[in-house]
Amino acid sequence: MRELKILAVVVFFTLLTYFLVEPYAHSQMHKHVDSEGFTYNDLPALTKKGDATRGQELIINGGCAGCHSIEAAGMPAPMDGVMAAQSYGVNPPDLSNAGAIYEAKFLSDLIKNPAHALKVEHKFDAASGKMHPMVPFYGMGGDIDQEVADMVAYLQSIAVKPEEVTPAMAFEDACGRCHAVGYENWTQLGTKPRFKHEKDSLAFDIKLLEYQDSLKAYMGKLPPDLSMYYRSRNEHFLSTFIENPQNHLAGTAMPRVGVTADAAEKVIEYLADSADTKRHEREAIGKNVMIFMVIFAIFALLWKKQVWRDLH
Repeated sequence: MRELKILAVVVFFTLLTYFLVEPYAHSQMHKHVDSEGFTYNDLPALTKKGDATRGQELIINGGCAGCHSIEAAGMPAPMDGVMAAQSYGVNPPDLSNAGAIYEAKFLSDLIKNPAHALKVEHKFDAASGKMHPMVPFYGMGGDIDQEVADMVAYLQSIAVKPEEVTPAMAFEDACGRCHAVGYENWTQLGTKPRFKHEKDSLAFDIKLLEYQDSLKAYMGKLPPDLSMYYRSRNEHFLSTFIENPQNHLAGTAMPRVGVTADAAEKVIEYLADSADTKRHEREAIGKNVMIFMVIFAIFALLWKKQVWRDLH
């Protein structure tokens, strides 16, 4: 009888924890956030049709090329990543494929009002004198909406087709200047090469530490290594966090990156591959095992019929 009472108490508290305490704790610590569909409805839509030729002139003369590289157009970075981070807090991205990875209206608002597009106005408030390191585009004397539309059209014209963007390209462009992925040998300065001499490896590490120091000062702390984030979080969390970090962590220094829904899927695919480097190999082996089992079952059935036919 005593044992039954103990069992009843254990069962009661187990059910209480499972059905009441755990769901409540989960809802408080990991609230559910609905996806916004990567539509960025808080940003104004482009109302002008852009002219890529005019946009090229504006990109070059409007100051973009003074901070950003555009390798697709033969424009190298004006300074290396370490110096750029010391100047701006983080290395400005290459714009070659920005038109394929980022939503058009995000790019438009980013050009005109970086802090608003990135949702970091709580951190960079012009009224308090703390400006975002990316200088807003105030126009070249004409219709600013038309000029911005031209610049976006140019970025789209030089980019690869959206379907040609690989998971690595999407991640490196949108996330890779702040986050490392140790399992992929990715650092904030790019993939760490295999050096022949240790001194060269140490020289790279010193540059990386200098970059990370600038990034810490800019972000408040060093952004985490994302090697295992696909396994420690679920896919919905990652998607909605990429879409709008403020929905999960109000006041976070992480900016909204403004990627398209397709680019976000590719970022998550990259994270999935980094968290499980044998994922595709294992899936292929699983298919081969199932094929073997089917073939083996067929031969076993035929053999069984042959044996029983001889016995009868």
